[in-house]
Amino acid sequence: MTAASPAQSRPRQRGAAALVRHARRYWQLWVMAAPAIAFVAVFAYVPMYGLQLAFREFDFSAGLTGGEFVGLKYFQQFFDSPQFWTLIRNTVVISLTTLVAGFVAPIALALIVNQVVGRTRKKFLQTATYLPHFISIVVIVGMLQVFLSPSSGLITRVAEFFGVTGVNFLGSSTFVSVYVISEVWQHCGWNSIIYLAALASVDTQLYEAARIDGAGRFTIIRHIDVPALVPTMIVLLILNMGNVLNTGFEKIFLMQNPLNLGVSEVIATYVYKIGILSNQFSYGTAIGLFNTLINFTFLVVTNQVAKRVSNTSLW
Repeated sequence: MTAASPAQSRPRQRGAAALVRHARRYWQLWVMAAPAIAFVAVFAYVPMYGLQLAFREFDFSAGLTGGEFVGLKYFQQFFDSPQFWTLIRNTVVISLTTLVAGFVAPIALALIVNQVVGRTRKKFLQTATYLPHFISIVVIVGMLQVFLSPSSGLITRVAEFFGVTGVNFLGSSTFVSVYVISEVWQHCGWNSIIYLAALASVDTQLYEAARIDGAGRFTIIRHIDVPALVPTMIVLLILNMGNVLNTGFEKIFLMQNPLNLGVSEVIATYVYKIGILSNQFSYGTAIGLFNTLINFTFLVVTNQVAKRVSNTSLW
């Protein structure tokens, strides 16, 4: 082996010195970020070791790496399953409907809150819309079952008062609507925070100049507020597209019943039932990996489209 020349060792020394200077200067920030980095490493990257289970015949005695390599057997099994298209349809319908409604509603709420006059009234409106976000999913589903009960639910009785009878709101015909509306109600206020922060950075002189020129509220919203939100909207849309097929497992699972199972069975709940309850770990891992790859594809494509159209992207 030959020793490194002085010319080759100088860049290494400079890089090491720069790294030491960076650590001494920003060590407090790295200490603050350390728990988050450790959390992501343990719960996001370490589990990737188990992805090989999707390509192996799982053997309890041999562990993750001791099973027989079967290639794409479980992916093919999922594609040939009679439930494949039903799961895809249900997942896409629920996910896209929630994505569209959950993306538009916080923007509209932020625009409305931004137009409220009076600090006290604005704070009250913000607090009132934030609070549902902190309610447990179990409690939310319990509230839905109480309010939408076919026999004694409050909303059911109100609907009967207006002539709407014989509707089971937790059945198959209205399941998607109930799920999406409850999701928007619970998270709309919380998701609007980032849009309100973007609106807070708008120069107030723009509003004053617009009012002097005779612009009304809708004109101000259209030509000042909405353009100010566009970069934030694009970034959040890209991030949401990365989870386009990741529906809320806990809420859907708790809302499922024999009447709505045909429209509420999605990939997340199917993976749980197949992989955990039925002990088909390799099959469940393959389905989950397929779902993740589709989400990753949506994320990359949306990012590239946004980069070309608006010059705003994640990378």
